[in-house]
Amino acid sequence: MQSPNTPEDYKRVIETALLAAGAPMPVATLRRLFEEDPGADFVRRLLDELRADWDGRGVELAQTAGGWRFQTRLEYQVYLDRLKEEKPPKYSRAVLETLAIIAYRQPVTRGDIEDIRGVAVSPSVLKTLESRGWIDEVGHRDTPGRPALFATTRRFLDDLGLRSLTELPALTEIERIMELVELPALGQPASEAAEEVGADESGESTESPG
Repeated sequence: MQSPNTPEDYKRVIETALLAAGAPMPVATLRRLFEEDPGADFVRRLLDELRADWDGRGVELAQTAGGWRFQTRLEYQVYLDRLKEEKPPKYSRAVLETLAIIAYRQPVTRGDIEDIRGVAVSPSVLKTLESRGWIDEVGHRDTPGRPALFATTRRFLDDLGLRSLTELPALTEIERIMELVELPALGQPASEAAEEVGADESGESTESPG
């Protein structure tokens, strides 16, 4: 393909890169697709146009904390779930409540979480959230014992399809929080969904080469 000459050419290159990507792509990365930098404002305008182009379809272009990505719309994910052999992981109420507290009160210590929940926090709860990539240790409080401080990660925002913590619902909406935390199992990136749909029962791709 020749170097892009029109905005439509640039938009198709960006669209292709996002569809092939396995993770959100920030504007700075998308600018590197081109030999001559088109500029951040130009790329953002094309992203807005792309989002409008895909409006009303089963896949949407979404902006997250880590950048832009194509993902399956939630209302269609139930159909793709029927092709999966493994069910999405279910987390205990203790895990979800701990995650909610960290998200809204961060940075917090294990003791802070226990004070808010009124019960002891099992080490396995924090380990589960750390292994999922949703929280991380970000320092220590300058108090006796120097307890570890925990905060949410960019991956947490990306998995929930959020750009920032300000998009979280009110803390009192506990049930809504539970739904949001389970979104990663539902709103998977479009590229991953396409790979699973294109696999037969033996797990091998049914797509023709080239």
